[in-house]
Amino acid sequence: MKDLSILVVDDEPDIRNILSDILGDEGYQVTTAANASEARDLYDDINPKLVLLDIWMPDTDGIELLSEWKKEKANSTPIIMISGHGTVETAVEAIRIGAYDFLEKPLSTAKLLITVERALEKAELQAENIRLKTRLEPAFGFIGHSDTIAETRNLISRVAMTDQPVIVRGEVGSGKGVATRALHRASAFADGPFVEVNLGALSLINI
Repeated sequence: MKDLSILVVDDEPDIRNILSDILGDEGYQVTTAANASEARDLYDDINPKLVLLDIWMPDTDGIELLSEWKKEKANSTPIIMISGHGTVETAVEAIRIGAYDFLEKPLSTAKLLITVERALEKAELQAENIRLKTRLEPAFGFIGHSDTIAETRNLISRVAMTDQPVIVRGEVGSGKGVATRALHRASAFADGPFVEVNLGALSLINI
């Protein structure tokens, strides 16, 4: 049994049942959603390893939901778009936003399983690269060899392996800036910019 959860989002019950049966027979743990509202709740609950997302849905279309997840979820969960009314333009737009692939209905079982397997393999490879990078690039910046410094470095390295928001608090001069820069260097976002904002310099606006 594969310990891999897949979220299937489609407003057609027959499609949800077919995909659930096909993927379930392969050992995947399948959860289904009939619309974007259900999909949002289930995504947060089960943290799926892969999503199969229909484009045409009654409440929120798949392209909009894909864009929403790619902006809000700081992870590499692959999302495969599916549609029976897709166009080349739609497929290109989905890939541009961040979809792993685009499959047309009626779905080919063989193509579906190959695409799912390759998407999961790519996601696992990316996750492994992050883990290795975190081990090879420990949290530099703190000078010293005390137990407290060692514990702080270890904590930063462990936190850097997650994709959760982090708040660093402490007294003035305690090293918050050093800690946040070390966390950024050790995280999956190290190739991106480190943006520093001086909140004390911002003017408060009364509404």
